[in-house]
Amino acid sequence: MAKNVLRFAPSPNGFLHLGHALSALVTWKAAELLDGTAYLRIEDIDVQRCKPEFTQAIIEDLHWLGLDWPEPVLVQSERFDIYADAANRLRNMDLLYPCFCSRADIAAAADGSDPDGAPLYPGTCRHLSNAERIERLERGDPVQFRLDTEAATERTGMLTYSVIGPTLNDRPQIRYARPQRWGDVVLQRKDTPTSYHLSVVVDDAAQGVTHVTRGRDLEAATDIHVLLQMLLGVSTPIYHFHRLLLGDDGEKLAKSKGSPSLRDLRAEGWTPEDVRRAVGVFP
Repeated sequence: MAKNVLRFAPSPNGFLHLGHALSALVTWKAAELLDGTAYLRIEDIDVQRCKPEFTQAIIEDLHWLGLDWPEPVLVQSERFDIYADAANRLRNMDLLYPCFCSRADIAAAADGSDPDGAPLYPGTCRHLSNAERIERLERGDPVQFRLDTEAATERTGMLTYSVIGPTLNDRPQIRYARPQRWGDVVLQRKDTPTSYHLSVVVDDAAQGVTHVTRGRDLEAATDIHVLLQMLLGVSTPIYHFHRLLLGDDGEKLAKSKGSPSLRDLRAEGWTPEDVRRAVGVFP
């Protein structure tokens, strides 16, 4: 295994755009600077929206950019049992509890927002008795499982992690994680035995990831990841948060907004060099 390991982990719920190209190229550039290895990971836990044709398109687009990676590619939908085991470890620590609140319930009861701007869950179901939890689970009420963040941070104490930035050549700086600002995050849903937070932490540990490069829009989520890393007894990587590419509306590029895909640009005659110039990452 390489001494330094990085990963690019897109979700195959659409075609890659220039924002993804920036993230991928930054990751492979970091691997080069660190004399490390960059892996491709397919984060397809949302089995309803993720499609095999998008996975194949991701592979084709990245090869077109001149990028390569070790095989086999880790595919998250093949690892649900592993994520469920990690969740059960947290459950055995009395840190995971069932929540029966709908989105409307949460919006009505929330007092504030999380770092993503969503209504902050007020911890309603954390206070249910065991008898009521069992009754509702046996009744088949819609359920998701949340991390008791307050109890978790009492167990771990103060949390820190290292960040390289603003450039990849800078020295690491220490930052403090603040998972409390997220409230009790969802780690499992009834139809999916994991969440983005849980699967990312489990897979980074499994692949021996030493450095994580991700967009600044995911910087706040690192609070939760560092907490889970400590709880599960795995290493915390060094992080680098790169800039985001913005559209004409001043918002980041996104599949949901119909941002031009790499294959659209390729059809218009763009070359890999054109993409590198557009995102500002060169060999």
